[in-house]
Amino acid sequence: MPVVAPDTDGPTRAANAARGEGKREYVQRMFSDIAPRYDLLNHVLSLNIDKAWRKRALRALAWTARPEGTYLDLCAGTLDVGAALVGQPGFRGFVAGADFAVPMLQYGTGKAPRAVLSPVGADALALPFGNTSLDGAIVAFGIRNVADLDAGLREVHRVLTPGARFVILEFSTPPLAIVRTFYHLYFHHVLPLVGRLVSGHGSAYTYLPMSVSHFPTEETLAGHMRRAGFTTVTWERLTFGIAAIHVGTA
Repeated sequence: MPVVAPDTDGPTRAANAARGEGKREYVQRMFSDIAPRYDLLNHVLSLNIDKAWRKRALRALAWTARPEGTYLDLCAGTLDVGAALVGQPGFRGFVAGADFAVPMLQYGTGKAPRAVLSPVGADALALPFGNTSLDGAIVAFGIRNVADLDAGLREVHRVLTPGARFVILEFSTPPLAIVRTFYHLYFHHVLPLVGRLVSGHGSAYTYLPMSVSHFPTEETLAGHMRRAGFTTVTWERLTFGIAAIHVGTA
């Protein structure tokens, strides 16, 4: 188990990043640092529910309408979503997994052949793809980490072909008070402790619940998507509102 190095400034940096101050630099460094344990912690801390959420998000992408298309796994991390997409029966296309924390991409290498899933070191605010060049895009638990939400949404809209779907899977805050109470207890106390012990990072799993708290509500996020140019924007809550899926059409 990794040794947790003292980091007295970590919680302060995490709180500032969650509010948007120095967010890009903090997020890039933090995810690079926790890359070796990221997959393990994702599945353990979510009790494997995240796998079912990702499957549902992939269905919302409606890739079967363009099975030979080119798709974007945005803020791809260790390429879990991209690998799941290229592994779908009938999928004959290509997925670019883009993330600016390159060590995360490196730890995802090998989950699928590069011929169908290629890691791309890229910032969500400056994607290296041409206008209207992609047939769909999906981001799982990464859009809240983008330094400029509106600019990021506009950039995704720019690279999508007309009629292509953009799917966002993201944490949210449960609307029911009793669920919200247990959710906050776990998210703000249990998760940071376990995450810190397993990852060896002093503040990464303190940043996570803070970033969710500062992220727009489901309806507000839908409004951001519409202003970025997406139409027929819909959203649904998952597992009592712990997470939500948003879908918009370019």
